[in-house]
Amino acid sequence: MSMGMGQTKIFLRRAAHVAVLALVAVPVAVVLAAPPAAARSEAGSAALARRMLAQLKVARALSIRGYSRDRFRPHWPDRKGRCSTRELVLARDGRRVRRNAACHPVRGVWHSPYDGKVLRSERLVDIDHVVPLAYAWRSGAKRWSPAKRRAFAGDLRRGELLTVSHSANIAKGGRGPQSWRPQRRAYWCRYATTWIGVKHHYRLFVTPKEKVALLNMLRTC
Repeated sequence: MSMGMGQTKIFLRRAAHVAVLALVAVPVAVVLAAPPAAARSEAGSAALARRMLAQLKVARALSIRGYSRDRFRPHWPDRKGRCSTRELVLARDGRRVRRNAACHPVRGVWHSPYDGKVLRSERLVDIDHVVPLAYAWRSGAKRWSPAKRRAFAGDLRRGELLTVSHSANIAKGGRGPQSWRPQRRAYWCRYATTWIGVKHHYRLFVTPKEKVALLNMLRTC
């Protein structure tokens, strides 16, 4: 009789232990099954970008004839008093940025998303136009008014201006996604969605090869 009672107690303890493990395991499985918020956000941005890209006109690039950066100036107009557009972008994109009385950054840390470099001097960074000015010219900006070109060059609202390393900016030059992509593959999704968003807002067209390259980058989202 005592042996039977002992076996019963052992059985009950084991059953209770299994039940507790089952209760603990269920929420863990649920958490693991749910995609991260960042992944959901990227997927949503990619879906929107595909719809916008489908709405853009596809055409051959226009001639570069007549282009100069002066056609987009004043390139870094003053805003908010003494701060230029460049200085505002540097303050926005940097960490622990300190500016002097003239609004110029004298200290800060900047991360270049194109190549992953961490830059601790303002002298090592450039402000990149995601859609280069020369590329925009050949995508339709050639036909714009001077005021619209100036607004495009200084646009702070649509991700067109980005702090990157000087070396990455030089490597990119005026090229589009069919011939240049960020060194960091992890940034391809953001780069493509920003490029498409800018072109969609300004109704700039895309070339056939450009469209294919953008769709390929969106597959990384």
